[in-house]
Amino acid sequence: MKNEKHLRNWLTEMNLDHPLVIAGPCSAETEEQVLEIAHQLKDSDATVMRAGIWKPRTRPGNFEGVGAIGLKWLKRAKEETGLMIATEVANKTHVDLALEADVDVLWIGARSTVSPFIVQEIADALQGTDKIVLVKNPVNPDLALWLGGVERLYNANIKNLGVIHRGFSTYEKIKYRNNPEWQIAIDLQNQFPDLPILVDPSHIAGDRNLVFDICQIALDLNYDGMIVETHHTPDKAWSDAAQQITPDFLKQMTIDLRIRKKEGAEEFNKKLNVMRSKIDVIDNQLIEFLGKRMQVADEIGELKKENNVAILQPERWNKVLHRLSIEGEKKDLSKDFVERLTKAMHEESIAHQHKIISQ
Repeated sequence: MKNEKHLRNWLTEMNLDHPLVIAGPCSAETEEQVLEIAHQLKDSDATVMRAGIWKPRTRPGNFEGVGAIGLKWLKRAKEETGLMIATEVANKTHVDLALEADVDVLWIGARSTVSPFIVQEIADALQGTDKIVLVKNPVNPDLALWLGGVERLYNANIKNLGVIHRGFSTYEKIKYRNNPEWQIAIDLQNQFPDLPILVDPSHIAGDRNLVFDICQIALDLNYDGMIVETHHTPDKAWSDAAQQITPDFLKQMTIDLRIRKKEGAEEFNKKLNVMRSKIDVIDNQLIEFLGKRMQVADEIGELKKENNVAILQPERWNKVLHRLSIEGEKKDLSKDFVERLTKAMHEESIAHQHKIISQ
């Protein structure tokens, strides 16, 4: 994607003195609910009110949204409060109805981003629009697929683009609903620093008690804002009740969140550079030791080949994982980090041994 510097213009033109806040219920349920939440958000840092009109559900039978009637409720909320409004679109019909209702921000959900066909259909329907269009990361951790969705919209001459980081599905049991995989979002920022990025702490967390911490991490990583599910009575919400916060919680959260400076004073930078040099030395040592580890893995591969022994030895693998988890805990390393690191080393070791045995 070339000449992307203008992509941040729409965010700059908002002239905000704080990160962008998009807030509102997971789903528009009734007109009264939408208006009540809108008026409670009016005096917060929220610039945009969000609400799902069409709700793609994993399994049929769950609440799938009120449909187009909800757009009228959002439009009225906009008229009464002055808030911009946002909703998710998943096909051309959704786009046409949202544009007709003068929706300001349209986002493409994680389930839609995984399909280039759906994204292209939406891009064609939005051709040349000046509306803000945000692309959530796909459900699977695939940076190329995420960027591919953005590029399809960019090629449709939609210049007011941004992305939403909402975490990635994982089969492993973790404390989050969706694994943040922060490094994927960092890689995106490094490739396209002028592409605005928002965090969706609600879908990463799945638990309102984790929302604040996720927002703080995102701000520490120079995110441009957040899209937060907010409901006046979250425990009674028709969808995703556990992860929604109240407007009052949102107001206090935006006060408590710390906005970090991108650069420090001269003395700070000197100290930081010294510490970074130490990190560089240790990183080089890590790579050297990993290389030595794989040399031993190659020798093990040769031995297994000579004796016609299978590559995977489950009992040995489980012992290694258990031992390193205990050692990591002694060094104040999280269990999740140690497991991911150990599994990555194991996968590389298997690849080395497989190459040798296959020769």
